[in-house]
Amino acid sequence: MSERSGGQSQAKTIFLLTSMVGWLAVGASLIYLVPVAAHWLRPSELTATWMTTLGRSGYDPMLAVVGGGTALVLTVAGNWLWYEKFEER
Repeated sequence: MSERSGGQSQAKTIFLLTSMVGWLAVGASLIYLVPVAAHWLRPSELTATWMTTLGRSGYDPMLAVVGGGTALVLTVAGNWLWYEKFEER
């Protein structure tokens, strides 16, 4: 691919942006898991109330586990593939 003005190829720019989106999705899923992690690690009346209230609004930690896990696997695989196949050593 052609070199950009900063010396970085367009393919590498696309890879970096895609990788950032993947890591953002992983981070967002970890943040979404904070209430259930707090309740699991240090159960208290406060965390129980928190989980009850969140449960009424449709909070489902499995969404973060599945979505974040998928994003993690795809992002790590994409990073591995990029650095194995395309990055100069």
